[in-house]
Amino acid sequence: MRENRSKPAVKICGITDPEQALSIAAIGADAIGVIGVAGTPRFVAEPLRREIFKALEQNANDVQRVWVVADMDDDSLDAALEGEGTPTVVQLHGGELPERCMALKRRHPRVNWWKALRLRSSQDLHSLEGYAQSVDSLLLDAWSPDQLGGTGHRLSLDGLNTVELPLPWWLAGGISAEWIPDLLNRVNPDGLDASSRLEDFPGRKNLEKVRDLIEAVKQNS
Repeated sequence: MRENRSKPAVKICGITDPEQALSIAAIGADAIGVIGVAGTPRFVAEPLRREIFKALEQNANDVQRVWVVADMDDDSLDAALEGEGTPTVVQLHGGELPERCMALKRRHPRVNWWKALRLRSSQDLHSLEGYAQSVDSLLLDAWSPDQLGGTGHRLSLDGLNTVELPLPWWLAGGISAEWIPDLLNRVNPDGLDASSRLEDFPGRKNLEKVRDLIEAVKQNS
């Protein structure tokens, strides 16, 4: 199924340390995510978030700097997108509807806007059309009743290979090296978003697992 298809990008999310961010960039990650949702296990407050993004901007500028937020107000977003150590991508992981996403995209046109959607079943795929004009990419994650992401739960691949998604899309939820051969044989995402299954503990990645994932994607693409 993967014949003549491009290799998906790899995003490593939930980074909490500038040095580890640079190590992961050096291994070959295409994007690095920092969590901006307070009260979650991998939350990074502003000073450290800016430090991580500034380190990447100065030393690995080809790596996308993704800031994960949920239902954030305009003033907070405006402030975070100014000055040094800013993201190149804002990933919306709350209940943002297409109209809200479009307003943000118009307000900050130089930023890439991704919308994360937690799917309960393949039937939810039909709701994605509404975001076709309002964001730059979709990120599909497994449903959890009490967490916005980082659960390690895998999204069922049933139906994903039969639906023509309206935008570039990333697959999240339980991404790790051992799943890659089957995953990429069944679906063709533009990117893979990995976090909890690569960790020694929340916010601290195991670099060998990161390396194994990136190598597995190369070998199976």
